[in-house]
Amino acid sequence: MKLDILAIGAHPDDVELGCGGTLAKEISLGKKVGIIDLTKGELGTRGTDLTRKEEATEAAKILGVTVRENLNIGDGFFENNKENQMKVIAMIRKYQPDVILSNAPSDRHPDHGKGSDLVNTAIFLSGLPKIENGLQPWRPKKHFHYIQWLPLEPNFVVDITGFLDQKVESCLAYKTQFFDPNSKEPVTPIATKNFTDSIQYRAMDLGRLIGTEAGEGFISRNYIAVNNLDSLL
Repeated sequence: MKLDILAIGAHPDDVELGCGGTLAKEISLGKKVGIIDLTKGELGTRGTDLTRKEEATEAAKILGVTVRENLNIGDGFFENNKENQMKVIAMIRKYQPDVILSNAPSDRHPDHGKGSDLVNTAIFLSGLPKIENGLQPWRPKKHFHYIQWLPLEPNFVVDITGFLDQKVESCLAYKTQFFDPNSKEPVTPIATKNFTDSIQYRAMDLGRLIGTEAGEGFISRNYIAVNNLDSLL
């Protein structure tokens, strides 16, 4: 199955938080989108790997993605090594995406930066014919990084006007992870009301800066080319 866009996250909920609005918008335009979670998020303070799996399934339904898979490479301790690179390469070659979205190059959670580097390495290696795994070599046309915890400066912002509510709903599908005044579990940095509210107000602030209702920012490791000035909003 060929996908237009493959979004990859270190943990279930990374993709929704970083680029859920963009994925919802692209799907509404007819694009086929998939999500790959590198880990089960089993070391998370709240919830379990089983609840995260159920929540990830629900979030995928809300966004309308075509497929979602989990590579189960080990929350917290995974490395950018050959074994994990080959697992990501298999997903890239299997789905042949034109665009890959992944974690930011650096962030509060160490797994985000590690996941970013792992995906970046796998993208390059996936295009090498001499790396054989029974699938055809494939390298996407574009690779961008979505932004999560740290207020990193984006290279560009996608207008997600009309899709912010869907983004928030997909994030809040992770009921064990975010603010719940009735929860008896420990309070984590992402389980505060401020963080839950930030999903909306950070998107709205980016929208303000580009003159729209809401936006999501992305980082590119390479120069961004446009055909002409009309390509810019």
